[in-house]
Amino acid sequence: MTTVFKALSDDTRRQILKLLANGDMTAKEISENFTISKPAISKHLDILKEARLVTSERTGMSVTYSLNASVLQTTLGAFLEFFDTYKSTGKEGNENETI
Repeated sequence: MTTVFKALSDDTRRQILKLLANGDMTAKEISENFTISKPAISKHLDILKEARLVTSERTGMSVTYSLNASVLQTTLGAFLEFFDTYKSTGKEGNENETI
């Protein structure tokens, strides 16, 4: 879960996921939507792959990336379940407590 949230913590990576939500894209197509360097986009894609939020397939000289929404759904489900479990224990947070 930590790897997914780390990947989601960066705005560029969230924008990449948003692009991929519309369909598969090559690394070149993804990079055309940003002003940062291609190596920087590559690094962001590596982090997303490590978190299993995207998958990649090499075809000849290009790599096509796809959104792996099931990992995001599973992670968010587990995260929400954490709060359901916390709530069911009857423990209420201290209103004056800072996070």
